[in-house]
Amino acid sequence: MKIYRRLFSYVTPSWKSLTGSILCTVCFTLFSGLLVLLVGPFLKTVFSPQGFIVQDDISVRGDDQEPVHPLSFLSGVSSKMKSMAARLMMGETRVESLRRLCLLVIVVSLLKSIFLYLQGYLMAYVEQRLIMGLRNDLYRHFHTLSLSYFHGERTGQLISRVTYDVSLVNSGVTGGFVGMIKDPLLIFCYTVILFYFSWRLTLFAAIIFPITFWIMSKFGKRIRRQSTVTQEKMADITSLLQETISGIRVVKAFAMERFEIDKFTKKIREYFKTMLRLTRIRKLFGPVNEAVITIVCVLILWYGGRQVLTGGALEPEYFIAFLVVLFSIIQPVKDLVRSYGNVQIGIAAAKRIFQVMDIQPKIREAPKTIDLPKFQDSIRFEDVSFSYNGSDMVLEHINLEVRRSEITALAGPSGGGKSTLMDLLARFYDPTEGRIEIDGIDVRMVRIDDLRRLMGIVTQETVLFNDTVRNNIAYGIKGISDDRIIQAAKAANAHAFIDILPQKYETTIGDRGVRISGGERQRLAIARAILKDPDILIFDEATSALDTESEFLVQQAIENLMENRTVFVIAHRLSTIRHADRIIVIDNGRIVQQGRHEELLEQGGLYKKLYDMQFRDL
Repeated sequence: MKIYRRLFSYVTPSWKSLTGSILCTVCFTLFSGLLVLLVGPFLKTVFSPQGFIVQDDISVRGDDQEPVHPLSFLSGVSSKMKSMAARLMMGETRVESLRRLCLLVIVVSLLKSIFLYLQGYLMAYVEQRLIMGLRNDLYRHFHTLSLSYFHGERTGQLISRVTYDVSLVNSGVTGGFVGMIKDPLLIFCYTVILFYFSWRLTLFAAIIFPITFWIMSKFGKRIRRQSTVTQEKMADITSLLQETISGIRVVKAFAMERFEIDKFTKKIREYFKTMLRLTRIRKLFGPVNEAVITIVCVLILWYGGRQVLTGGALEPEYFIAFLVVLFSIIQPVKDLVRSYGNVQIGIAAAKRIFQVMDIQPKIREAPKTIDLPKFQDSIRFEDVSFSYNGSDMVLEHINLEVRRSEITALAGPSGGGKSTLMDLLARFYDPTEGRIEIDGIDVRMVRIDDLRRLMGIVTQETVLFNDTVRNNIAYGIKGISDDRIIQAAKAANAHAFIDILPQKYETTIGDRGVRISGGERQRLAIARAILKDPDILIFDEATSALDTESEFLVQQAIENLMENRTVFVIAHRLSTIRHADRIIVIDNGRIVQQGRHEELLEQGGLYKKLYDMQFRDL
């Protein structure tokens, strides 16, 4: 029930369209019922010698001779309904009555079609609004989640939530929503008409509904369970596609095409099997209900036919009309069954979506935050320790103070905790113990947006977007002038190669910037950081993957960017940090040395060992 309420909250903004659609559905149902109701008068007009003429005191032949029955009042209601219909459609002659009936059929059919169109159009607005709201909220929620969540999830799984699962919610819930309103209304309307023709046969036919709803409940649970499995398999396929396409260079380099094809084929086969199981359940659902309905209809044929043949309380034309309506009611019953199955699939998809949306971010803002528009004095790490899993410590008792405009380098073996320390500063994670302060303010008390606006981060793995050079440099900045973008590109040593691109700054660089070289991508990332003009700069292995020439150009760009800023440089190549104001050597999560380059070489220890290993052949 909670899932239904949450889904309904996405429908309420479109309440006007929803109300209009429901009203149109009601009108469509009424005119559909009226169209079926006209079968009886039409048959009586054409086949009865007296035409469609019903006396006020006569409803169905033989009623006056019937013994008193506990439900005999229904006969009176039926009689009055038939009398009212007679006055409405009866003409002076049978031909006149037939003409009126034909005109009425045309008018009712046109109105029925108009309301069906309006209902579909208005509901389409509700559906698309639901999809838009769900996808926006889910995507927005992704951006509130902590970095650790994305490290534990496959990208394809998350993409599948936004695309495939939301589509299933739309087709299952909103599509089923229409059916769950329209079909019960049609069933109700047809049931009233059946009472109009014969209340006895109608009560006899009513045994179908409890059986049908019991079957629906049994099959619905199985459909929901199997649909969840199917959606998980589709998410696996999406994830595999995303990983393979993004890593296609590695796949081809290792000649692993056949391996990836086989893996994909296996996933597709698993999805195929789960879909077959789901389809088997859904397809079995309909025939079982139809078999029950058919048995009931045959029993009604036998019971009603006997009444007609033995001169009972049912006229032949009304028995034929009753059968027409009865068989008309079968389709909405089947549609209701199908809608119920679709709703179960949609609910299963909604459950997967809300499972993600219910995850709380580990990094949350304090109830009362402190503004920090500028960095003015110092950054302090006070007895900072950190663990990803709560047991294995990555950092232990880090104490460090960095003054404004100081260039601080972090060196040490891989896995020592250098990048993690910078992630704590940017508050991608919070320390397990200790605190980090900027200008004496705990970063946990600062608005996250304010904190990260102070920082520009350039990493080894440069992330660019499938957009123009201009938009990649000006990422997230609106209304920036071309002159400022060009100045940033020049400062990053990027303007020269941009100027020879086919469309210069309007050139699209492809997914993750694949149409330009690694050094060019890195310089665009630096240009982006220069344009942001941050107070604090973090370079995380920014030149480790570059050739000598590219490294030289990028290093020049970095030096241009470092001027008058507080800088943290993480580097394995010790040649790039020789001129840092201070070098912090981290090993196994602890600070083991610190000082300037020359001082550390004189001290010996880990730094000198790393330096000798890199330059022993020179």
